[in-house]
Formats: sequence, C-alpha cells, structure tokens
Amino acid sequence: MGVADLADYPWDAVAPYAERARRHPDGIVDLSIGSPVDPTPAVVAAALADATDAHAYPQTAGTPALREAIAEWYHRRRGVPALTAAHVLPTVGSKELVALLPLLLDLGPGDVVVHPRAAYPTYEVGARLVGAEAVASDDPTEWPANTRLVWINSPGNPDGRVLSTAELRDAVRRARELGAVLASDECYAELGWESPWDARRVPSVLDPDVVADEYTGVLSVYSLSKQSNLAGYRAAFLAGDPALVARLLTGRKHLGLMPPAPVQRAMTVALGDDAHVEEQRERYARRRAVLKPAVEAAGFTIDHSEGGLYLWATEGRDAWESVGRLADLGILVGPGHFYGTHFPQHVRFSLTATDERIAAAAERLAD
Repeated sequence: MGVADLADYPWDAVAPYAERARRHPDGIVDLSIGSPVDPTPAVVAAALADATDAHAYPQTAGTPALREAIAEWYHRRRGVPALTAAHVLPTVGSKELVALLPLLLDLGPGDVVVHPRAAYPTYEVGARLVGAEAVASDDPTEWPANTRLVWINSPGNPDGRVLSTAELRDAVRRARELGAVLASDECYAELGWESPWDARRVPSVLDPDVVADEYTGVLSVYSLSKQSNLAGYRAAFLAGDPALVARLLTGRKHLGLMPPAPVQRAMTVALGDDAHVEEQRERYARRRAVLKPAVEAAGFTIDHSEGGLYLWATEGRDAWESVGRLADLGILVGPGHFYGTHFPQHVRFSLTATDERIAAAAERLAD
C-alpha cells in the first residue's frame, strides 16, 4: 500500500454541486469544508512578520519558548497541569500528524487502527498508508486484540459529539489493556455549545480526572486553525507521554517535519493571548444561533453537534439527494458518505462562513 493506491480525494466529487450552488442569483453559501473565513488576529500576524528573518533551520522540537507556551496553555485552557517541554511537540498542522502517526509508530499489516464511526477520513488514510486495518468503532469493548492505535475525537468532526471524562477514562483503560497508543484529536475543544459544555470546558484526555498523573500511551492533539484562524499557518501540536513524544520527535527529525520558524513565533504569541479566542468563539456562537434553527425548520434533524464547528443533520434521505436539494438553494454542504459508511443520510453544515452568508443560508432555507 502506498500513496498512489489511495482513492481519489473525496471532495472532488462535490465539484458539480458547487457549480450548481454558484448559479444561485445571490451566489453560493459554502458550508462544506470548514475553512476559517475570519481574519488572523493582528497580534499573531505581527509576530509572524517580526520573525521573517528566518535564515537558520527551525527546530523540529520547537523553540523553548514555544514548548513552554504549549505546556502553559494546556494548564490554563485545558486544566492539565505539570506538563514540561518533554511532554509537548509542535507539528506542521494536525492533518499531517493524523496521516503519518501510524507510520511514525511503525504500524503495518496485521495491526488495527480504531477511529470513530463518524470520522474525519484522514484517520483511515493513515492506516491504509501503512497497510494496517482501519476499524470504525465508538465502543471500547469492540476494539480488537491487535489494535495498536486508537483515535478518538472530541468535539467530533463531523458530528460534534463531546466525550465525558468517564467516556475518556474508558477509552484510555481499554487502549492500555490492548497495549495501544490512544490519540485524542481535540482541535475543536474551545467550541462547546450545548449543556454542560456551554458552561464548562470540554475535557481533554490528559485531564487529571482521566489519566491522573500517568500519561503512558496517551497523546492529545490540538490545532490553532479553528480557535485562532491560523489554518494557513499550519500550526498545531501534540502533548502527552514523554516517551512517545521523544520517539515521534526522532522520526520527525529524520523526515524534516519542521514548523517554519516564523510560524513557531506566531504560535507562541497566539497561545498566550486568550482575547482573540473568546472573540472568535463569540462569532461562531452568533452564526450557530442563526443557522441551527433554520436547518431544523427546513426539515432536518440535528444529531449531537453539542460542540465543534458543524451541524450534523439528516432529513431522512440519501445524503447526495440532500446535497443536491441544498445546492439548488445555493447552499453547499458535505455529504455523510465522506465520514464513513455508517451515516449515508447525514450532511455536515459548517459554521465557517461570514455573518452575511450564514444569514443568507438561513433565509434560503426558510423560503
């Protein structure tokens, strides 16, 4: 198995529907791919500009300032104390880490990579890349004995499901029984909407209530793309088991996976500034308050979606039919077929559009 053997990129199949949506007299409302549309915070952009004299190779491990900022951020924003530089590592965005983690862990044929039933497709891509088997399961009791890597995702993409500390504990316990690495994709953790997550933080897998002080075999993965509008910067990081971090660092050094020095500086500043995160959260909350009731009034049932950037919805018909019906309204969404075989009647609405475009979508759904 190799890169050339991977299937066609799924989003290419949406292109005809995008063309239909663009023919709407008022233009397309693109709620498909969750790419941020709001400005990069000025304080972060200034830090990037100030660091452009980047004549030397950057550090794969991250600058000391960046690693300290990551550890401090986990303490302040995620309730995870006592992390050090040995527990953290920056990455070139989170997608490359998701795709390459099975390779960096030396997985191969005969090994299983577990991922959620409603799942970001790159979890499966990473497994297939090394010839491992991808298994979709949300139930730890179902995970096979030859499982070597478990991906969990909270809040989930596409379904916005938030895992409780009890559910995280169960996942960690089962992964350790199997001798598997558990990696928790937490990129939407600042975006909890429904009770109780509207009033308290979404728990991290590294939370003391989940792992106490024992990080063995556990990793948390986070990205600044969503909370800080840094998708174009490719700015992400992981934290957890220091032995795993050291192992991944060695592999990443060999592969040249180095976040650019100006990006490392921008990440350091972004992690220390909470004001822009709250501002962005308010934007998404405002858009969600407009779009959610409009989607429901148009005949869709929204499942989960208590956190994250998406509304996971169904009107009881094949997802491609829903995609087509919405495209005729000038609204583009993602079909559930892209997120596994278990949700063929769901579509994903993204909140990553401007206030004006979200309002336009709500008006079209009402009409």
